Amino acid sequence: MEQQGKPGKEWLETLLKLMGLPAEVKLDYRSNGLSDSDECWLIINDNQLKPEQIALLLGNGGEGLDAIQYLANTLINLSVDSSEQQGFTVELCGYRLKRQEELKIWVQQIAQQVRQTGREIEMSSLSSAERRQIHSFLQDSPDLETESRGQEPDRRLVIKPR
Repeated sequence: MEQQGKPGKEWLETLLKLMGLPAEVKLDYRSNGLSDSDECWLIINDNQLKPEQIALLLGNGGEGLDAIQYLANTLINLSVDSSEQQGFTVELCGYRLKRQEELKIWVQQIAQQVRQTGREIEMSSLSSAERRQIHSFLQDSPDLETESRGQEPDRRLVIKPR
C-alpha cells in the first residue's frame, strides 16, 4: 500500500520545495467512509513552517489546501489506469479532521430541519470533497437522501426527504 501513495508524497514534497516551504510529508492511510479501501492521506509536517506559510497553504476557508489536493488527485492519476488510481487527501494542521467534525454537526442540524419541515435544504459553498463526505454521512439514512445539483463552481448539495 505504501507504494501506491509514494508518488503523491514525492509530488507534494516537490511542490512544497518549489514553493520554498521547508516541510516534509508523512504518508498515512485512513478510511474514507465511502468504500472498503483506505484513502491515502498526505500530511504536511508544519513544524518548520511559519504561521504565514501555513495560512498561505490553507488559504481562505481551506481553498488553498483544496486546490493542492485537486492538483494532486488530477496530476498523479493522469496517466494511471482507472482501476489503479489512488485518492489523496492533503492535510495540514488537522484542518481536514476539524472540518469533517464541523460538517458532521452542520449536517445533523440540517437533517433535523429537513425531518421537521419535510422540505429539502440546499447547501452551498462546499468543495467536491466535502459534498462527497456529506453524501457518505447520510447514505444509510432511511428517511433522507442527498443529491448534488448545478455545475462547478456553483454546485450545491441538497438534503431531502426520501
